[in-house]
Amino acid sequence: MLHIATIQADLKWEDKVSNFSRFHEKIESLSSDIELVILPEMFTTGFSMSPQSLAEPKDGETIQWMKKLSKEKNFVLVGSIIASENNNYYNRLICMLPSGTYGIYDKRHLFSFAGEGNNYSAGNKRLIASLKGWKINLQICYDLRFPVWARQQIKWSEEGTIIPEYDILVYVANWPERRIHAWRTLLCARAIENQCYVIGVNRVGTDGNGIYHNGSSMIIGPLGQVLYCGEDAEDICEMMLSKEELNDVRGKFSFLKDGDGFSILT
Repeated sequence: MLHIATIQADLKWEDKVSNFSRFHEKIESLSSDIELVILPEMFTTGFSMSPQSLAEPKDGETIQWMKKLSKEKNFVLVGSIIASENNNYYNRLICMLPSGTYGIYDKRHLFSFAGEGNNYSAGNKRLIASLKGWKINLQICYDLRFPVWARQQIKWSEEGTIIPEYDILVYVANWPERRIHAWRTLLCARAIENQCYVIGVNRVGTDGNGIYHNGSSMIIGPLGQVLYCGEDAEDICEMMLSKEELNDVRGKFSFLKDGDGFSILT
């Protein structure tokens, strides 16, 4: 079993201090045995196209904040931030471990409709983290529209059984209400086609560009069943995910073995 928490919040536009305070308060309310906490995309700023004034270096203030909380609470903390490295800006997901070490994933698919591609550089490597025997594929918002980037690349054991690449697929997002039908539909589709749990964590509220977000953070089971869908308000969901249930689904419905082999070219 894996005890997770999702936090759906109204982000204060380009105000890191206020957002640190808001998330700290919400995290303090979580159960003491939570093992994985997931925050939205750009959780300290909102989906801003002003990286020149907001981007942080490798060990900036948000990284330090995440390190402190992860260590104190003994959980893995996930969310994306605006990062700078080698004169480039990235929409960077951080997967912070209690030890203070962390993995990064730079958003592959930049949302050109909002000018993200003009302000940020794209990543080209996926991040699949390990936690208590679970494999977790971590992605960001617009990546959801591109199923190949999330597709399971299976391996075979010596006994001839399938070894899926991951067990949980996570999307952190600032997905607007006007396109929320696509968000809900695609989250379910990713769970069904990859036979995994899918977790999507969105924000609520109106951002600095006047764009409204209604949340709909979701947890989807490996058969595509909706286990949780957040309302149009700030919300926290705690849930236990079952590896036994996941393996049972994969055992009864061995669809992955019939899939096509492929390579991702970046």
